[in-house]
Amino acid sequence: MRIFLIVYRIFMKTKLLLLANLLFVALGVCACGGDNDEPAPAAVAITVSSESLTFEAAGGDAGIEVSTTGREWDAAASDSWLTIRKSGTASAKGSVTVTVAANTTHKERTASVKVVSGTTAKEISVKQAGKEYEPVDPSILVPDGYELVWNDEFDTPGRLDPAHWTHEVQGPGWVNNELQTYVKESVNGVNVTEVVDGHLAIHCFKQGDKVYSGRVYANVGTGWTYGIFEASIKLPTGRGTWPAYWMMPVNNDFAANPWPRCGEIDIMEEVGYHANYTSSSIHCEAYNHVMGTQKTAERLTQGAQDDYHTYRLEWTPDYIATYVDDKALLIFNNDGKGNVATWPFFRPFYVIFNLAWGGDWGAAQGVDESCLPATMEVDYIRVFQKL
Repeated sequence: MRIFLIVYRIFMKTKLLLLANLLFVALGVCACGGDNDEPAPAAVAITVSSESLTFEAAGGDAGIEVSTTGREWDAAASDSWLTIRKSGTASAKGSVTVTVAANTTHKERTASVKVVSGTTAKEISVKQAGKEYEPVDPSILVPDGYELVWNDEFDTPGRLDPAHWTHEVQGPGWVNNELQTYVKESVNGVNVTEVVDGHLAIHCFKQGDKVYSGRVYANVGTGWTYGIFEASIKLPTGRGTWPAYWMMPVNNDFAANPWPRCGEIDIMEEVGYHANYTSSSIHCEAYNHVMGTQKTAERLTQGAQDDYHTYRLEWTPDYIATYVDDKALLIFNNDGKGNVATWPFFRPFYVIFNLAWGGDWGAAQGVDESCLPATMEVDYIRVFQKL
């Protein structure tokens, strides 16, 4: 009898477990679905006609066909140097036109266009080559680590190229109590500036009771920030002449940022009564000739009035250095304090050539009008910047 009871109890426990399992399965089926449940939506697929685009440095356009299994799509560019036009974004098929701007640097650049539909995205890579280096006249020595970015060799006779050169027009006494009148190109048929015999000539001469001369700016609207600026110059002769090769900041508001706070870089100056002594100077709020604190260096450049000599500025974020015939003249270091009073030389400056007559410095020992006409000659101007 005891054996029977044990067997019976085992049978009943097994039956109860079996029923519980059946009930769990039934409840699971009811919880997981029914005849009215919809299947989970399938992921959207995006197909593009090209997953990568390659452009030359000049830029251009390229078209991409887009199709999706969704109803709508969109696209966006990852960088400002490429733009896109989209068509058919409200339907399953459409297109994207990619426009790439010219690459003015020598470095290859990459970006992408992303096409999105629902939670799916497809990325199209865009690669553009850097600008090729332009052939350089083998007679031009390019400093290591630099490239020639602009130059004028003055090989085409006649007038200066107005796309690059601007004449100042001002009367006597405009600056430094100078005596000359600056005019554009010529006065009464006589040139104050001209390109002749492979050089730029800036003439200073007297007509009636007036003295006329030229002052010209290179790329006055754009200029350059940092680089090597090299010019070959033959200086005029005569007491009263004041030739200069120098730089001022581009588009400076002199009311808000007056001289000398704006900065001035004098690469080469000379006065006729101190013949062949060429100087370089830096002017800023802390260092300028009004306060007697300007940073200046001067040296005898033997034959500066008889032949061409090379005057060079090397301007970096850390220092300004000038050279005469490859020999250092002035070194001016950035103090690194971020103080515009001591270092305003962090924005574009433009190049100036002028031949003044008289003035505070030029006429410090009087003027000799028998020296007129006088001419300053520039064989070339070259601008190099780091690669």
